[in-house]
Amino acid sequence: MLEQLLIFTRGGLILWTCKELGNALKGSPIDTLIRSCLLEERSGAASYSYDAPGVSYTLKWTFHNELGLVFVAVYQRILHLLYVDELLAMVRREFSEIYDPKRTVYNDFDETFRQLRREAEARAEELKKSKQTDKPVNNKKKQGQVQKAGSDKGSKKSEGSLATDGGDGDKAKGHKLENGHSNGNHVEMEEPRAGVVNGKENTSSNISAFDVSKLQKRTKGGKKTDTVVNKGSKPDPKKKATKKNRVWDDAPPETKLDFTDPMDGNGSGNDNIEVVAANQGESMMDIEEIISSDSEGEVDDNVQKDSKPKKKGWFSSMFQSIAGKANLEKEDLEPALKALKDGLMTKNVAEEIAEKLCESVAASLEGKKLASFTRVSSTVQAAMEDALVRILTPRRSIDILRDVHAAKEQRKPYVVVFVGVNGVGKSTNLAKVAYWLLQHNVSVMMAACDTFRSGAVEQLRTHARRLQIPIFEKGYEKDPAIVAKEAIQEATRNGSDVVLVDTAGRMQDNEPLMRALSKLIYLNNPDLVLFVGEALVGNDAVDQLSKFNQKLADLSTSPTPRLIDGILLTKFDTIDDKVGAALSMVYISGAPVMFVGCGQSYTDLKKLNVKSIVKTLLK
Repeated sequence: MLEQLLIFTRGGLILWTCKELGNALKGSPIDTLIRSCLLEERSGAASYSYDAPGVSYTLKWTFHNELGLVFVAVYQRILHLLYVDELLAMVRREFSEIYDPKRTVYNDFDETFRQLRREAEARAEELKKSKQTDKPVNNKKKQGQVQKAGSDKGSKKSEGSLATDGGDGDKAKGHKLENGHSNGNHVEMEEPRAGVVNGKENTSSNISAFDVSKLQKRTKGGKKTDTVVNKGSKPDPKKKATKKNRVWDDAPPETKLDFTDPMDGNGSGNDNIEVVAANQGESMMDIEEIISSDSEGEVDDNVQKDSKPKKKGWFSSMFQSIAGKANLEKEDLEPALKALKDGLMTKNVAEEIAEKLCESVAASLEGKKLASFTRVSSTVQAAMEDALVRILTPRRSIDILRDVHAAKEQRKPYVVVFVGVNGVGKSTNLAKVAYWLLQHNVSVMMAACDTFRSGAVEQLRTHARRLQIPIFEKGYEKDPAIVAKEAIQEATRNGSDVVLVDTAGRMQDNEPLMRALSKLIYLNNPDLVLFVGEALVGNDAVDQLSKFNQKLADLSTSPTPRLIDGILLTKFDTIDDKVGAALSMVYISGAPVMFVGCGQSYTDLKKLNVKSIVKTLLK
């Protein structure tokens, strides 16, 4: 049964809702759809799933772009209603005829909706009955085939001789039914034919057939034949030998080696490390970036060049540009959208993300009237630019300095956890963030929770010496969750404002390490979880972000698991105009890009300039 059908404007004004459809909805599926799907340029999807306590909903929607209306239907996911799409199209058609922008109440639409719903339900019921009546016919057909196969079963001997003479080999194995099972209990094994090795037939006409019998004559005991025939067989896992370390006669007993450098009480260690001056320069985080507008005119020209439709007559083109096109159709948008999609992919945007963005833009433009003296390519580009700005603009404001001072008033440290895959620069960019915080008179402490990678503690200790900040470490092979907890306790005692937690790099499919990370986040409940990712990645950005979030949600023991709060993009100075990874990461996770690493020094950390990224993507 349909739970709810709602009609509202793009501005949020509810025009009509069905009052007869069951009880009130549990949770807020409509609000979640607007926030997570419609405002995030995911409107090209077919449906949206919403889970509430005790019930799961499926939401489907359609637009009337010319009038700026949104039609949303809600029903329980378990029902699989077949008539929802047709009902939405019928409601859209009927309501658009009576819509008046100055009118806000449409009580007279109730009776019209009841008729439309009965009509849609009747069509769905007829379709269901027609499918059910088709099934017995198919069963009779299958039964006839089975009987025919049974009547032909009496000639086993002749079939065997045919198989021996090179006939159809399937007959020697017994007839098979349509479901793939053998028609009979006894199955005769046929001899391997020439040209068949490991069950695969060599169909090439240029290569002569391989004769297994010749190979058997050349071998002694048939050992090589077994090797050839059983080439594709998997080795027995029980017989798998494990590699053992060689033990020499004069070697001392093995001892557990720990190459961690010894530290003194104040954490200074080796004094030969160069200490950074108190002020190496202003961090790029506090410098506003100036955008050059030289390339603004080039964007439209590139899109128009790639998306030129078929040439029309001079008079028809001039008349259409003056009067404007009646309504934009999907065929009109396809050339410009294809050019934009190809352009986004050349900028390192994941193919899946580029496809969804184009579908969303098409859904927002289809049915709209083209303004006078306006080209389709210009309209599509403007819609895509608005969509990109909306995606890259953070949905919620995360001001770290403000949150640090708020935590300081509560006499507790502000905890930031850096997570990510191997080799993306977590420790280096953690030090850059520490340097930026030091410039704002914030006391920082590092926590060396990468107890897995050799040299990770020493690397972080080097940064701590150069920046002259304390570091909390416990060496290697310790539980990182416990190390982080003790570091936070130490920071509380010492009065440190911020604790920056360094974690081991881990691939998104490594479940043991992902479970340890989930435990660290659950046990310490950090204020900010930063995902550190390379700006060089393309399609892998989608896989990394989605699986990190999924693993953190699945492996957490909390009913409300913590996911990724923000993104730190590294190696941004090496990609030229291939800035698509920023868009892919934000789109797939919904988390904003908070920092951008753009160099080798501590000052090379800046904010993401949304306008600059959008112009680069559309260039």
